[in-house]
Amino acid sequence: MTGQSLSDGRGLAAPIDLNGTGHYVHWGVVQVSVANLVVIGVMLVVFVAALLLPFPRGRGRR
Repeated sequence: MTGQSLSDGRGLAAPIDLNGTGHYVHWGVVQVSVANLVVIGVMLVVFVAALLLPFPRGRGRR
C-alpha cells in the first residue's frame, strides 16, 4: 500500500473539475450544454451502427 487512503478524496477524484461552470452551445433560441451534446452524438453513432450492422444468423437454419 502507498499509504493513501480513500477518505482524503484524492482516490475518487474526477479527472476533470466538476465544480466549474458549464460550457454551452447556442443556435438562436436553442441552447444545449457540451456534455449533453456529446451524449446525443454518442447515441446517434450507436443508433446508426445498430441499423447498419447485420443481424447474427443462427447456424444450421435454412
